[in-house]
Amino acid sequence: MAAALVARSPRVLTMSRSGITAIATSVFLAQSHRKLHYALVPHGKGGRSSVSGIVATVFGATGFLGRYVVNHLGRMGSQVIVPYRCEPYDFTYLRPMGDLGQIIFLEWNARDKSTIQRALEHSNVVINLIGRDWETKNFSFSDVFAAIPQTIAQLAKEAGVETFIHVSHLNADIRSTSKYLRNKAVGDEAVREAFPEAIILKPSDIFGREDRLLNYFANVRWFGGVPLISLGKKTVKQPVYVVDVSKAIINAIKDPDARGKTYAITGPNRYLLYDLVQYIFAVAHRPYLPYYMPRFAYQLVARIFEMSPFEPWTTRDKIERIHITDKKLPHLPGLEDLGVEATPLELKAIEVLRRHRTYRWLSAELEDAKPAKTVNF
Repeated sequence: MAAALVARSPRVLTMSRSGITAIATSVFLAQSHRKLHYALVPHGKGGRSSVSGIVATVFGATGFLGRYVVNHLGRMGSQVIVPYRCEPYDFTYLRPMGDLGQIIFLEWNARDKSTIQRALEHSNVVINLIGRDWETKNFSFSDVFAAIPQTIAQLAKEAGVETFIHVSHLNADIRSTSKYLRNKAVGDEAVREAFPEAIILKPSDIFGREDRLLNYFANVRWFGGVPLISLGKKTVKQPVYVVDVSKAIINAIKDPDARGKTYAITGPNRYLLYDLVQYIFAVAHRPYLPYYMPRFAYQLVARIFEMSPFEPWTTRDKIERIHITDKKLPHLPGLEDLGVEATPLELKAIEVLRRHRTYRWLSAELEDAKPAKTVNF
C-alpha cells in the first residue's frame, strides 16, 4: 500500500507542476495582451522628458519638412525612429530634438524591404515625407513618389501600424503637365489602396527658412532679373508655412477621426506669382526686374542646368510646377479641421529673406515692405 502511494506521488507532483505551468503561462499571455509596453504608456507632465505613447518612424526626416516634424514629436515626448541613407554628419541637428535615447537612427535602403520592416516594426505611427525636386539615375519620380511609398504603406499595414500619414501635394493630378505631380497622384492612389486608413495631406508650396520657394526666387537675382512665363500674371499661388504643416501632421496623429481622410493644406492668402515675387524682392530690399520669357526658352535654359553633376539650380519640371496655379479643393477638409490656424506669408517672410539683404538693410523693419496683393480666384 505504501509502495503504491510512493509510486503514485511523483506522478501526482509531475501533473501538478505541469498544470501550474500551464495556468501561469495562460495568465501571463492574457496579461500581455491586455497591457501595453511601458514605453507606450503615456506618463509625465509633457515636454521632451515625458512619454507621449507615440513611437513614430519618419521616412524623409532629414529633409526640409522632416526636421520640423521630428522636433514637434520630440517636444511632446515621443520616440522617433529616423531611417537615413546619408552621412551621419548630415543629421546631427536632429539629435537634440528629443530626450536621451528618444531619437533613434537606422540606416535603410529604399529597395530593401527588410530594412524598411526593421525601421517600422516597433512603431505605432509611420509618416512618409520622402520627396525629391529632381530625378537622378538611381531614383526617378516614379520610384520616389509612387513605388517606395506603396512599399512602405504595405509593410506598415502588415506590421499592424495604427496610423499612417502620407504627405502629397495640392496640385497632384494624373493629367498634370508636370511629371512630379503626375507621380504624386499615382502615389496617393497606391498608398490609399495599400493602407485604406491612411491620412493623406496635400500641402501647397511650403515656405520656411530652408525652403525652395522664397529662397529660390530670391537667388534668381544673380541672373540679372526674374524670368517668368507670361510674367507670372496667369499663375496663382497659395503657399503654406512649414510649421503649420508640421502641426497638422501632429494633430492628425492625435485625432482618431482623421483616419482615412485627405486634407488640403494651404495658406490663408492667394497671390499672383508676379505679385508674390515682387513682395519677396521688396522684403529682401533688392531691385525687382521681372522679364517675360517664352516657355520653350525657359525649358532650354533649365535643360542646361540639368546637365550639372551636382544639385541643379532648376529643372524643366520645376519650371513647369512653378507656373501651375494652385488648386482650390473646397470639398476637402483643411488646416482648420486639424485645429491649426494658417499663418500669413507676410508674418514669416522676414525669417527666410533677411539673409538675402545687404548689410545696409539687414536690420530694416518688415513694415518697410508693402504687403503682397492678394486675389480671390
